[in-house]
Amino acid sequence: MKYKLTALTPLLVGDGRELSPVDYMVWKDQVNVLDQTRIFKLLAKGPRLEGYLSQLRKATRLDFASWGGFAQSFSQRRIAFDNSDSTSIWNAAPVEALFIPTFAATYRGAYMPASAIKGALRTGLVHSRWSAATMEKIAASMEGDRFYRRITDAAETQAGASQVRILGMADSDAISENSFKIYLTRTASLDTRQPEKPQLVWKIAGRGSVPNQRIGESSAVFAEMAVPGTSFEGLWAERKFLKSPDMTRPLGWRSVPDVELLVKSSNQYAAAQLEIHAHYARITGLVSLQQNVQKLREQLTAAQSSPLTCVLCLGWGNGFLAKAAYLGTDQAAYKKLLRTVPALNRAIRDDVIFPKTRRIVFGNGNNLSLPGWVSLQFQQ
Repeated sequence: MKYKLTALTPLLVGDGRELSPVDYMVWKDQVNVLDQTRIFKLLAKGPRLEGYLSQLRKATRLDFASWGGFAQSFSQRRIAFDNSDSTSIWNAAPVEALFIPTFAATYRGAYMPASAIKGALRTGLVHSRWSAATMEKIAASMEGDRFYRRITDAAETQAGASQVRILGMADSDAISENSFKIYLTRTASLDTRQPEKPQLVWKIAGRGSVPNQRIGESSAVFAEMAVPGTSFEGLWAERKFLKSPDMTRPLGWRSVPDVELLVKSSNQYAAAQLEIHAHYARITGLVSLQQNVQKLREQLTAAQSSPLTCVLCLGWGNGFLAKAAYLGTDQAAYKKLLRTVPALNRAIRDDVIFPKTRRIVFGNGNNLSLPGWVSLQFQQ
């Protein structure tokens, strides 16, 4: 049986790799990825290789005046910017901002890792089974304020997180290189020095933030993302042998979910996420983002009325709300748990929205959207 995953917003599921500023050159509003192996083989035939390597060591980025010939003749692939204005923004950006994360790929081409899909389904299943009482029970088991590495393990086991293994999935087939563009992203945040009147600001890496009127000064991050409408197809199967009592007893499963339950749980999780995003969009006053969230809600409604179809949020740039199975960040017991995490301790404050940052994709200019939203359909 096959599954079909369709990108609803710009999507990046990476494998940890990225393009450094000397791996590519920006020319004609596109990123030209150099085929360095081919260049090395060519230069190795003469005395120019050492000089080329010496220049690469000194270079911080490749400009057309020095490297235009290589970009024209030795491009491994060309990835267009989503908007031509991104070229000037790229030229003005500091070198450390020019490392471009890329989509997961093998020698066959870019693909969707099945682990990313199953991870999102697992989070949705746990979300449907956790409650405020679960958080209170975990918080009560803590001693002092010390950091606990795996404090939720017991709760996840009790929620049946491992039951997602009932679903077997394969990585998707490779897709065309034309399915990707380079998108500009920025990080929105809230100035909460006056909690009753939070103000929209945009983050500058390592240097605080700037108000919305100076958005052009905020840090720009470029990423290779699949354009909305891109589809990934792969195979899936239900591991029915796991439903046998001889298997459920050793695994400690009191019940065995089916694909319908996983889909329903994921849609419930998506609805909770979008409710929080809608509230954030209203607070910040980003009209285009409000429209994007509303469109995602409509697509969720359509998915709920379709057989074996759900909406998921996965991949790069989604932050806390796509990773945490419990989203009630205003609950005192949950705040107690989050305060034990060093990376989150300072952000957890009373009467202040959490999380207060969002990665925003600037698609086609100022058409704002949240990254990583997809529709997943299991075909039988």
